[in-house]
Amino acid sequence: MAGERDVQLAQFADARDAARLFAEVGTIYSASYGGSSAAALEQAFEHTRRLFEGRFPGYRACNSEYHDLRHTLSVVLAVARLADGYNLEHTPLAERLFLDLLLATCLHDTGYIQESWDTEGTGAKYASQHEERSMAFMQRHHAQFGVPPQELPILVRLIRATDLKQPFADIPFADLPERDAAALLATADLLGQMSDRDYLEKLLFLYYEFKEAGIPGFQTEYDVLRKTSDFYLLARRRLKSSYLSMYALARTYFRVRHGVDANLYMIAISRQLRYLRGIIRDETTNFRAKLKRGDSRRRERLSRRPGPAAGAGSSRS
Repeated sequence: MAGERDVQLAQFADARDAARLFAEVGTIYSASYGGSSAAALEQAFEHTRRLFEGRFPGYRACNSEYHDLRHTLSVVLAVARLADGYNLEHTPLAERLFLDLLLATCLHDTGYIQESWDTEGTGAKYASQHEERSMAFMQRHHAQFGVPPQELPILVRLIRATDLKQPFADIPFADLPERDAAALLATADLLGQMSDRDYLEKLLFLYYEFKEAGIPGFQTEYDVLRKTSDFYLLARRRLKSSYLSMYALARTYFRVRHGVDANLYMIAISRQLRYLRGIIRDETTNFRAKLKRGDSRRRERLSRRPGPAAGAGSSRS
């Protein structure tokens, strides 16, 4: 088997290539439910793309720079991999619950999408209420996404599990498999974003989302970088306790499906945090200069944002 030093998460399908990502999710689906049709899943994927790209009737294209289509696709891929690891180690999730899990993942951040009439600001203004808006969107448009009416309560609970303000243990899941599926989604929401190779660059856009939403505690871009280390410690505790250590299932997936005996998500996140801590320790240069891995269009958009004051290394507030 390959060792962890030989491979990186980005070598596999990622959210830059939606077609390849959807193909991998389809392969994962077939591995556990080979005799079933993935038509409903393919339909949901296509509607998700249309929604975020501004091709869904009644809605604008997503204009939130952090919670964008790439974020949602990263979480879709992460949850499929974790669920596959779960199925390999436990009694497999019922196929309907597996589908509900993937559909809830597609819809979990639709609350950031503005309706056509809503032309003020960006969808980031809904950050503090986006989970409720996502559930409302799902309840309005469940038919297009292949969600039967009787499954709506389950998807509501699954999406609610992604709300960091919501104590996971207080959600009234119908049974243990549903609880486990919710833990898989909540875990994937953290792993998908924090393992993205452009995660640190995207944090600068997260600052502007927080600013528009009026979320307190972030006066500068640097505040988001500085506080991410603390967020990581909180996330680790949630992953291990509230979310039932589901993160460990990624290692099972990569070992069985790809011959790589390593949790590539946790390795990628650890690398991100090491680099971030180096940026925070080094106040001799503008921190933006060390965050250049994002795609060229994203960097161009960031360049139009006001940067740190001239001569300021870390722009501490």
